[in-house]
Amino acid sequence: MTDWVVRLIEQGGYAGIAFLMFLETVFPPIPSEVIMSLAGVNAAKGAFSLPLAIACGTFGAMAGNVAWFVFARALGIDRLRPIVDRFGRILTLDWAEVERADHFFDRWDKWFVFVGRMMPTIRSLVSVPAGLFGMRWGPFLLWSTLGTAGWTGALATAGYVLGRNVDDVDRYLGPASTGIIVVLVLWYLYRVFTWKPRGG
Repeated sequence: MTDWVVRLIEQGGYAGIAFLMFLETVFPPIPSEVIMSLAGVNAAKGAFSLPLAIACGTFGAMAGNVAWFVFARALGIDRLRPIVDRFGRILTLDWAEVERADHFFDRWDKWFVFVGRMMPTIRSLVSVPAGLFGMRWGPFLLWSTLGTAGWTGALATAGYVLGRNVDDVDRYLGPASTGIIVVLVLWYLYRVFTWKPRGG
């Protein structure tokens, strides 16, 4: 996957960075860690402006964030209940847990979105509860943009400072991303096998 990302960044320039970050947000297995770090490496070589690369990466990721947010708002909390009732085990959710999440989100929505945007793998999914639980557009866009800019900026700056070659970026960041995905998959499987509905 790294070779494909390298080619698209080199051939597409700033637009390639934005497009890749959009894809990464819509389809999380494409790693932002590699995309933005490679953008930083290329900036260190003089191919890009680092601030513009960060801005394009943030723009592309935010386009994906907004797409998920719109989808979740269109689904709405009322349409979610029959899905939870029918597929509770697969989702490892019952309605009581959804209601608890709703109350939590009412209190901590801004911090959840801001911090969540800077967490590997799950950052792409933050828009779903934000949309389902009716977060207002203004705070969603503000805190999502700040968190996303922090994440893309940190990765691009790391690549800029590293500035050596693509293999170094993939060697260090690839296993970290894979490890997080493995932990999340194992946690999900544990939830599936141990989950029992609590009612609601």
